[in-house]
Amino acid sequence: MTIRHKVLGVGREFFAYVRQASLLHRDLGRPALPVLGRDDHLVVMLHGFFATGGVMLPLRERLEQRGVATAAMSYAPGPSVRDVAAGVADWLGDVPAKLHVVGHSLGGVVARYFALHHGRGRVLQTISLAAPFAGVKVGTFGMAIPLARDLAEGSALLRELRFDDSIPHLSVIAKEDHVLSAPLSHALPGGEVLLLEGSGHNALLYDARVQDCIAERIARHLV
Repeated sequence: MTIRHKVLGVGREFFAYVRQASLLHRDLGRPALPVLGRDDHLVVMLHGFFATGGVMLPLRERLEQRGVATAAMSYAPGPSVRDVAAGVADWLGDVPAKLHVVGHSLGGVVARYFALHHGRGRVLQTISLAAPFAGVKVGTFGMAIPLARDLAEGSALLRELRFDDSIPHLSVIAKEDHVLSAPLSHALPGGEVLLLEGSGHNALLYDARVQDCIAERIARHLV
């Protein structure tokens, strides 16, 4: 890693935190979904821990400029991954559109669980941005929290996700991720991997390279 990449990573991460703070008040709750048909496509955006659907707004705007319908909802940080995924399923209801599910950090894990348990036959692909698929260290007291148990290293939920590659997946990894140790180890086995230099855990949300990559992957299904 060059000094230039380190400096870029720190700078982008700082501004990403500032940008997130300015967007937290947007898209609170479960906003109305666009009216779509069976042949339409919908990109569902799921945010990370202690964030809201508002932080996904720049990515949504980038995709909508290209004619792609998007949606995002907010959820509390305490419930289990299973409960959050069930809430997403309830929100989406019987939307007939083909789904692409994009999640940042915790949202990436929720996206994958939702796809495998609620989205078979509906979800064409999942894309995670800095998602902790290898798990995080959780102390004894933390294990009392359902979400912490799900994200703990070696948890049953993460093992299940890591060994089911039945739905295409792309793991976008920030080389300068200072939230996840050994960032590349968190890529989902069996899926594609995009490793980006000069970007951090939260900066991935606003990185033009990530936005272009997601737009390109969605476009593959629109032709």
